Amino acid sequence: MNERYTTGNNELDKTLYDRYAYLVETVRSYIPALNEELLDDVFQFAARFHNKTLRKDGSPYITHPLETAIILTDLAMDTDTIIAALLHDVLEDTRCTYQDIAARFGGTVADLVDGVTKLTTMRYVSKEDHQMENLRKMLMAMAKDIRVLLIKIADRLHNMRTIEYHTEKKRREKSRETMQIYAPLAHRLGISKIKMELEDLALQRLDPVAYKEIQEGLTERMKDEAGFLEQVCASVSERLGELGLKAELESRVKQIYAIFRKMYAQQHRALFEIYDLFAIRVIVDTLDNCYTVLGIVHEMFHAMPGRLKDYISNPRPNGYQSLHTTVIGRKGTPFEIQIRTMDMHHTAEYGIAAHWKYKDKVHSADARLDERLEWVRMLLESQQDTEAEEFIKSFRVDLFEDEVFVFTPKGDVVNLPAGANPIDFAYAIHSAVGNRTTGAKVNGHIVPLGYQLKNGDIVEVLSHNSKGPSREWIRMVRTNEARNKIKQWFKRERREENIHQGRAELEAEIKRGGISPDTLKQEDVLSSLLRKLSFATIDDLCGAIGYGGISAQKAANRIRDELIRMNRLQTDKDVVERMIENIRKAKPPSNASAVVVDELDNFQIKYSRCCAPVPDDKIIGFVTKGYGISIHRADCKNVISARAREEDAGRWLTARWVGDAAGLYETGVRILCMYRDDLTMDISTVMAALKIPMSSYSANVLSDGHSLINMVMRVKDLEQYEFVINKLRRVPSVLEITRSGN
Repeated sequence: MNERYTTGNNELDKTLYDRYAYLVETVRSYIPALNEELLDDVFQFAARFHNKTLRKDGSPYITHPLETAIILTDLAMDTDTIIAALLHDVLEDTRCTYQDIAARFGGTVADLVDGVTKLTTMRYVSKEDHQMENLRKMLMAMAKDIRVLLIKIADRLHNMRTIEYHTEKKRREKSRETMQIYAPLAHRLGISKIKMELEDLALQRLDPVAYKEIQEGLTERMKDEAGFLEQVCASVSERLGELGLKAELESRVKQIYAIFRKMYAQQHRALFEIYDLFAIRVIVDTLDNCYTVLGIVHEMFHAMPGRLKDYISNPRPNGYQSLHTTVIGRKGTPFEIQIRTMDMHHTAEYGIAAHWKYKDKVHSADARLDERLEWVRMLLESQQDTEAEEFIKSFRVDLFEDEVFVFTPKGDVVNLPAGANPIDFAYAIHSAVGNRTTGAKVNGHIVPLGYQLKNGDIVEVLSHNSKGPSREWIRMVRTNEARNKIKQWFKRERREENIHQGRAELEAEIKRGGISPDTLKQEDVLSSLLRKLSFATIDDLCGAIGYGGISAQKAANRIRDELIRMNRLQTDKDVVERMIENIRKAKPPSNASAVVVDELDNFQIKYSRCCAPVPDDKIIGFVTKGYGISIHRADCKNVISARAREEDAGRWLTARWVGDAAGLYETGVRILCMYRDDLTMDISTVMAALKIPMSSYSANVLSDGHSLINMVMRVKDLEQYEFVINKLRRVPSVLEITRSGN
């Protein structure tokens, strides 16, 4: 560098220039013809304009644009993007002008910097106008050149990495904005690495307790599973090597925010119930090998039913492609295996940035936009001349498809589900705000509390002599958060009133159903009812009805069902005993001696066609009406669903194989394959070579390019069945084999 920028602090200067040297070295690694003198000039230009300005942490301000540029080198962005990142704050924070940048570094760089710059030179009536205009301008610039948004996202990422130096209020404000706007935008553009880091950083500020709990839980799990992923990678790599398949393998642990969504926001699972907590990624050279590796993986590990996802045939909206399957490892540990080609991996990691990183030529700003930006162009075509507020109100693209973004009078963004109303808004701000709500204004006008909020609405909550929430609100609100807070208020503030009102509602409801209120005094009925509804006492149940935690109708229905169940169980018990006695008297089939039911042999039995059990399968018997005992596999899907019916509980009997179950037993399989010529011939050849007779065989070509083969084979036991299946899995193009009844 011909000219050096110094702070007067030797240690700081060394750190700063070490980071700049790293930037140059990284850019040169993927742009060998880099003009280093130009990059030096840009860095010195930005440093002079920011001069002695410091960041909140005391470092020179130039550190921020430098780190923003370094983040973009991880996406291997072109020289113009790196230059614009180094300059991205000079128009906003210094006396530098658009003309200064254009004259020295060209119009393309000046346009990029201008697209990123916040509108600080205009007067705004309120903060929300400022926010709306910024977002509108960012999208307008993005439609012309996506690199504007990439710089903006990198800028936000570095700010989130250093957000601890701001006030708590500022940290939460920026974290909400990051979670609501920047992380979804990164996701929509397919930049998974940045998207995940943004989400984790934001969650750490918005819900530090949950973040720490998950982090500590992961640490404990990793202690228990030390070396597990490495062992899996090694075994898979060894197996692929034996078969002559080239592949790169890597492991990962699920990101904290993704775990949070499953544990707290969506499915309320425990950490051990998340099956894709650990994952192995297998990167191969061709599309065909993706499916070949899938078959090999399913041969090595037990696949979990229903957990195969083919994002290659059905890519996600952001272009993501991969095969996902969840399998069971040692000690029953579930983990996910992702299989993709290197091109798919690049797209998964870099998203839209792969447009620059993995093309032969660097694309300029006026190059044809990637097809994945079509959603932005279509949005803007009819919005070029609209005002900012109208623009934001029409901002209903895939990014926020099921959400609305509204503003407080101070300009804070509040994210709510589509269909939310001012009551939802009030409780999203704070419980106390919701409890005191008496009315609302939207965009300056009084609206009903049931008014459906729209994107861009400015919402003001009114409170005057409030006596607390109305019970009607429980049915009006859209969000669970608001509904639960209203119920909690009534539960806390009106317990005696709730019990009295709830008891009256319950008695009236059961009378309407023709049941005497005295039923509530029957200990067996009451104890069963309270246990099923998770209440300790009848007062707790009545109190919950009073504050809206459960409806009187639901409780009355449970009482009626319990009475019916108790009567039916007694009747069914008598019926089953008579059926078993009749079966004992019937003539048993020739192969009945192979099975013992309830420790009694020589029953009239039949083997169920839905799951077709064979010797050594775990089995269970079902008392049929007129056909003896039906023998099912214990893992038959029909058994699993049927055993949940209480009225049939007495008809299920223990069963087991005994002695030498001679002969052949029919069992069916479904084989999912990639369609190709000679596929059925190859499978038939395997069966013939193994001398396995087939009772039936059919093949169908599916519309998505797959083929589905159904066949019934005859084997002597489970060991022979599994031997045959392992041979079939090795047939090229076979993806998945499932047994009848699964």
